[in-house]
Amino acid sequence: MLRGVQGGTEIDIMVTPNAKVPSIGEVDEWRHRLIVKVRAVPSEGRANRAVCELFESILDARVEIAHGATERHKTLFVPLPVCDARERLEGAVARRR
Repeated sequence: MLRGVQGGTEIDIMVTPNAKVPSIGEVDEWRHRLIVKVRAVPSEGRANRAVCELFESILDARVEIAHGATERHKTLFVPLPVCDARERLEGAVARRR
């Protein structure tokens, strides 16, 4: 789900748009993706912007969609080392429980 690439980390996610409560949930072990829910609808890039904003607030770094902009399965890119990205994500998930 997290892997180091040149210049940062890629994060594989599965997005559920139009959710009642935005959240970053558990890892889907079968798909090897982090489950993410956003309130925004999947039109005109709204859900993609909501995903990036959610991750930017948690990771305190710029986030962009590297792959899957028109799909539910996406890959995000964040310019942080894997260890920093993992630590910040784990802290955010633990606080939300």
